[in-house]
Amino acid sequence: MNLPGNEVEMVNSTNTISDHTRLTLRAILFPAGTVIFPKVGGAIATNKKRLLVRPSCVDNNVMGVIPDEGKIDRRLLYYFFLAHDLSEFANDAGLPSITKTTVENWGIGVVPPLPEQRRIVGILDEAFEGIARAKANAEKNLQNARALFESYLQSIFTRRGDGWTEKRLSEMARINYGYTESASSEKVGPRFLRITDIQDNRVDWETVPYCRIENVSLPKYKLADGDIVFARTGATTGKSYLVSAPPDAVFASYLIRVQLTGRQISPQFLNLFFQTQSYWDEIRAGVSGSAQGGFNATKLGELEIPFPTSPKEQQRVVAQLNAFAAETQRLARVYEQELAVLDGLKKSLLHQAFSGNL
Repeated sequence: MNLPGNEVEMVNSTNTISDHTRLTLRAILFPAGTVIFPKVGGAIATNKKRLLVRPSCVDNNVMGVIPDEGKIDRRLLYYFFLAHDLSEFANDAGLPSITKTTVENWGIGVVPPLPEQRRIVGILDEAFEGIARAKANAEKNLQNARALFESYLQSIFTRRGDGWTEKRLSEMARINYGYTESASSEKVGPRFLRITDIQDNRVDWETVPYCRIENVSLPKYKLADGDIVFARTGATTGKSYLVSAPPDAVFASYLIRVQLTGRQISPQFLNLFFQTQSYWDEIRAGVSGSAQGGFNATKLGELEIPFPTSPKEQQRVVAQLNAFAAETQRLARVYEQELAVLDGLKKSLLHQAFSGNL
């Protein structure tokens, strides 16, 4: 077996990867048909594999497995790697890596004659094409379900109607930054809500850490039912969360808290505005005009908030949009489950292919 460049030929065990391929780690021009994947660091976790359709040059962070076309079909080799997680190859070093020796000596199982390999590949190709079409449709339907609510929400705030008005947020609320302190896993004080604790518009308070805070400062930062907190910096700038029945908790310095001071607008209605396209356009404009790449309390206070002056109308709109959101979320879950089933079908077919059952 000849390896690319000046690499040393390896001694191979029976029916391993290297019995049917040659491997290279150097930055060379890989031929079409090479299976490539990341071999070092966090990129391994992406679990990405590619089958080159044309000669390509890649860097030293990528491993290439070049099939011996007389022994193994290139697409069957690609499907073999597709059937396995790259973490199976990685070592436990501080910076994980995949070594050439590990991959070369990895057992590939029984490799049938080329005509049988091509038959299996034909079945997988046809099945995967059908799965890809089904996934594309499900992903499109999922996007449409999510966009449907966003469009309906925006239309409510665009059409408005009689009895609506506009006011600056600063006229209706107190707006202040959070508390600066280190988080602690020990129960040294109240819960310490951070940007990272807000995921998918919910907070798992059991996982939120604690912080030390003096009694004199606690009232200023203590969270209450109906507060709305915002991420003011980083990739999630503008993301908001409506606090509901919180435990004893304060909020961290990279959050801004909006606390309504009167009954002109309900927290639930205001929270809906913070999901509209109009709001996000304001956030993006504010961030792009900021040297720090964030959105500060002053800018937040200057936002013009449209709302019905009637509390009953606000309640009606909130109830209507919540019901609509529940239905679109139900549809989204249906399509998410469909995608999960399709992914499971791919794994099942790959397992059958390499266990001799296809």
